[in-house]
Amino acid sequence: MLAFANAKINLGLNVLEKRTDGYHNLETVFYPVKLYDTLEITDAAETSCQIRGIVIPGEMTDNICLKAFRLIQQDFKIPAQQITLLKHIPVGAGLGGGSADGAFLIKLLNTKFKLGLTIEAMEDYARILGADCAFFIRNEPVFAMGKGDQFSSLNLDLSKYFMVLVKPPLHVSTATAYGSLEPAFPETGLKELIKLPVSEWRNSLRNDFEEPVFSKYPEISQIKEQLYHAGATFALMSGSGSSVFAIFEAAVTLPQLEKENKVFYNI
Repeated sequence: MLAFANAKINLGLNVLEKRTDGYHNLETVFYPVKLYDTLEITDAAETSCQIRGIVIPGEMTDNICLKAFRLIQQDFKIPAQQITLLKHIPVGAGLGGGSADGAFLIKLLNTKFKLGLTIEAMEDYARILGADCAFFIRNEPVFAMGKGDQFSSLNLDLSKYFMVLVKPPLHVSTATAYGSLEPAFPETGLKELIKLPVSEWRNSLRNDFEEPVFSKYPEISQIKEQLYHAGATFALMSGSGSSVFAIFEAAVTLPQLEKENKVFYNI
């Protein structure tokens, strides 16, 4: 059984305050985009995970797909599965690819084995795996609060725009990014700002991670500048980086950016 786990971008991201549990309270808008990993599960003698495509750093025992499987297996008698992951979503890019893989595996298991899990129950399992993992259960635009796992619905459709994603050959550590910023509450909350026309987002929506990340990696800041120079209506780094997305009124090609970066069109 197959599933296509998509990435997300952050339309604004404000880091508000440090929590007592070590996480941070934040506000952001998660928006799903058309950039996919492919997941497959098949019956097997023993459970394992095979990864193809982009190399994922770290030990296989830390793989979120295996963690998701074992989490569900604690409560349900699920037979061993061969998990195959074709990795296409860039790693360390602020796109939530790992979280998507974990969430979509939960949904795959629920469907294949008819577990009868509700949306809410799957979200609860996903929250155990990671802060933004639960978003990918419903996989719809949301205003996210708390540590990124509490949601309120959002009527937002960007399908009329041409969206581009640029991934430089850099990996930004989320821990390092958090350690380099000072949390603060904005004068106007993102929940209000996201209601503005897209043409006004440039001067209104911000990502608190940009300042510390741009300071360390000025080439990411240059990508954002190049996107605006190419005519983008809005551009922003996603999550803690390193990818930058842009919203255009019409289709574009960006050959200059393609020279040193991976560019994804019409995401």
